Order: sequence, then C-alpha cells, then structure tokens
Amino acid sequence: MTTRPDAAPQPAPMRAGYVSIIGNPNAGKSTLLNALIGETLSITTPKAQTTRHRILGILNGEGYQIVFSDTPGMVHPHYKLQESMLEAVEDSLSDADVFLLISDRGEEFKNTEIIEKVKAGGKPVILLVNKIDLSEQNEVVQKLQQLQAAWPEAELLPVSALHKFNIETVIDKILAHLPEHPAYYPEDELSDRNMRFFVSEIIREKLLLYYQKEIPYSVEVVVEAYEEKPHIDHIRALIFVEKESQKGIIIGPAGAAIKRLGTEARRRIEQFTGKKAFLEIQVKVLQNWRNSENALKRFGYMA
Repeated sequence: MTTRPDAAPQPAPMRAGYVSIIGNPNAGKSTLLNALIGETLSITTPKAQTTRHRILGILNGEGYQIVFSDTPGMVHPHYKLQESMLEAVEDSLSDADVFLLISDRGEEFKNTEIIEKVKAGGKPVILLVNKIDLSEQNEVVQKLQQLQAAWPEAELLPVSALHKFNIETVIDKILAHLPEHPAYYPEDELSDRNMRFFVSEIIREKLLLYYQKEIPYSVEVVVEAYEEKPHIDHIRALIFVEKESQKGIIIGPAGAAIKRLGTEARRRIEQFTGKKAFLEIQVKVLQNWRNSENALKRFGYMA
C-alpha cells in the first residue's frame, strides 16, 4: 500500500497596490512617506507647498509591495503651476487602492472637492492625525472623535511622522487592504524618479530653507547635466526665477548667498548618492514661468 505524500505548503499570494497620501499643505505628507519607506525621498521644509510633483516611494516586504504616492498639498490654485499640482493629486485618486488621508491635528481639509471624491470612490481610507507630539492628549482624542463622525467608514490612527510613532501600525493597516497582485516594480527600486530629479529637489529644498517670502516659490530647478564618473559626479544645475531682482537676491553680495547654497546642496547630494560631487549652479530669469504652459511642460509639470 502506498501513501500519498503530504502536499507542499503553498506560498502566500503576493500583494501589491498603490497608496495615495493626501492632505493639506504642510500636513506632513512627505515626512510620512520618508518614515514609511525608511529613506529620505521627498524633501521636507516648514514651508507650505514644498512638494510640487507626485513622487512614488516603493516599499518591498515579504510577500508584498506598497507603492506610495506623495502628492502636493490640496490648494485652491492661483497659478497654472498650482493647477498642475492639483492635477497630480487628482491623478493619484484614480489608481489608488488605499488612501492615507493625513490631518495636521485640528486642521480642516481645505479642498472639499477632492475630499468628496475620496469619499465617493469606495476605496479603503485610513485617516491619520499627525503631529500628535505637538498636541495634548485630550486635543488628539477630540480630533479623532470629530473625524470619526465625519468618516464613519474610515480607520483612524494618531501618528507622529517626524518621530515615527505608529508607522508600523500604518503599514499593517495598509496590508490588510492590499489586493492580491504581482509587484509593479523591481524589488530593488525605491522610486519612479531618476537621480536628476532628486538632485534638483535637494537644491530646491535649500532654496526653501535659506530664502524668505516669495523667493522660494518663484524658483524652479533643472539639472542640465549629470555626468557620473568613478569617484565623483559632475552636476550642472539651473535655477530659474521670474524677476531680475530675485536673481540678485539668490546670488547675494559678491556671490556669497549662492556659494552657501551650492555648498550645502552639494553636501546633501553627496549624502544621498554616497559619492563626491562637483556642483555648478547658475541663475536665469524666465518671466512669469508659473503661468506659462510652455515653461511648465519644459519643467515636467504638464504633458
């Protein structure tokens, strides 16, 4: 008499999906993405509207792949640039399998049209109350109660993206909703963006940190040349501004301001790439580029 061997255990099915991170400007979306991925992909500053593009961050684990979309803050647009930023948010609505809706403590969501689309989409919503390290416990509880009343179907969770509080719980909640699907990207990829993009973002981050008022919002950074060599990368970047006076402010007396900018950006680039870098920066005037369709297409904001 022969005995039938026990069937080999079948591996768990692969799960993969897109998770869109949506919220007001400066709610902590980019800080959250970086905490979830464990890498600094999105630039973060205290200024609103730091994120301009939709950036994908890819988290691979045992039997799963989560593709996060870091989106610009929901704004009411005043420039064509802001219209394209809002379109990036809209694009993330269509392919999301799960929404991470992030609220900065007591803030109301400013773009009700997008919020209503999220509600009507029928996809799982995980609602995060961020920056709880800056709030009293009773404030957090009150906010959670308000949001639960407005979003009865959503899962609610207090987090601190900056201090990585409850980040693992966020991932667990996402995995519970992730559909069975093959991985969308190779296992070793962290983002859909190339090195030129990340270098331009690093330079723009320094502009946001070091310059005041309108200056950071009037600039765009383009990496014109990126030459990789065995021990050092040679990079040439252009900073576009809208006015001649803005160019003078960025350069500074005797070039001191742009020298500081270049030094700090180069150090951050070297941390990011793990290699030495030679960085050359020039400043050019492109009038009213934020309202120019041709300029926005050139800078990758419009198709």
